[in-house]
Amino acid sequence: MVHIIGHRGGRNLWPENSLSGFRKLAQMPVDGVEFDIHLTRSGEMLVIHDPTLDRTTDAQGMVADLGPRQHREIRLKQSDGETIPALEEVLAVFKNTPFELHIELKTQADGTPYEGLAAMAFAAVERLGLVERSILTSFHPDVLADIRKVAPGIRILSSFDTKSAERLGLASGLSLMKRCSDIIAVEKSLLQAKWDEITQIVPLDRLGAWVPNEMSDLDYWLAKPIRQITTDRPDLALQARG
Repeated sequence: MVHIIGHRGGRNLWPENSLSGFRKLAQMPVDGVEFDIHLTRSGEMLVIHDPTLDRTTDAQGMVADLGPRQHREIRLKQSDGETIPALEEVLAVFKNTPFELHIELKTQADGTPYEGLAAMAFAAVERLGLVERSILTSFHPDVLADIRKVAPGIRILSSFDTKSAERLGLASGLSLMKRCSDIIAVEKSLLQAKWDEITQIVPLDRLGAWVPNEMSDLDYWLAKPIRQITTDRPDLALQARG
């Protein structure tokens, strides 16, 4: 059965990367959740997608520049006064569920990895006994290599899209990702267009598609013999899979 992973907690249903969204997703019979973490200069791991605050909050500026607990003063857009969650808060939501936790290690605005983020994220999931259910993810080979170095025993997922293929080459890039990760999640339009080439390199049980959201797309990808889909509409995905 193809796994269903709620992208950013299911961002087309509720505010993305919000505690309320994560709590609602945790009540659904999906298989996992995906969310993103950035590191502030004060050493806090915050669950937010962009390196800037502008798109998803009522503030502006860089996430990395936030001072200690300053995220508590920033409200998420389209929420009922929610603030940016810390990694530990999100892990606590899913601690007593069977969910896989797909934790994407983001980079700074210029693409530079956050020094020490992989080790800090691993330590957080290890403290809560969640290593076996956690998967650390990234688009960047250097981040993936750092995960392998500092997070022994944790599974690793590589995200791959057209920009990745342009930067690394399709075959060479996928071969690199295959060597340094357990799962490769490919953007759906690239995966559909290059299905034969990609599946010659990546075993189907290590392959995922992101982000199908329409029922026709969900039907299509859930019928494929792949490991997982990552979707903004986990409710529709459950209907399609059911």
